[in-house]
Amino acid sequence: MATNPTKVELSSILTCPDCGHVATEVMPTDACQWFYECRSCHTVLKPLKGDCCVFCSYATVPCPPIQQGDSCCGQHSTTP
Repeated sequence: MATNPTKVELSSILTCPDCGHVATEVMPTDACQWFYECRSCHTVLKPLKGDCCVFCSYATVPCPPIQQGDSCCGQHSTTP
């Protein structure tokens, strides 16, 4: 019998640390998002040290791999 997979929340509320602008965003399921440009002040956000993506650093819900208890794709090398 198959087990039910953990339900993953794909929507997260991201808050810009510079201007406080709040935006609801849909997280990608096939890649980490390492950069995010604030729609208000245009600051380009990058993950904080130790975080794999901008959602893990600045949003209300961590990225899908972290929600599932996996190591995030930011911890895997994608360069040749």
